Amino acid sequence: MGNPTYDKNSQVDFLKHRLNMFLDLLDAIDPEDTELDDIDRLITIIDELESKCKEFNNREMSESV
Repeated sequence: MGNPTYDKNSQVDFLKHRLNMFLDLLDAIDPEDTELDDIDRLITIIDELESKCKEFNNREMSESV
C-alpha cells in the first residue's frame, strides 16, 4: 500500500479522496440493477473508512503521549 501517513493534513486528504471515490461509486450504482453483493461491497468500503479513521486517531493519540 505504501508508507503510513502520520501528517494530519495528509490523513485528511487521504480520507477525503477515499470518501469521494465511495460517493462516485454510489452515484454510479443503478438501484434497479443492484445486487446484494454490491451492497455488501459498499458496507465493506464504509467499514474500511471507519477503520482508517480509527487508525489515524490512534496514531494521533499515541504521538501526544
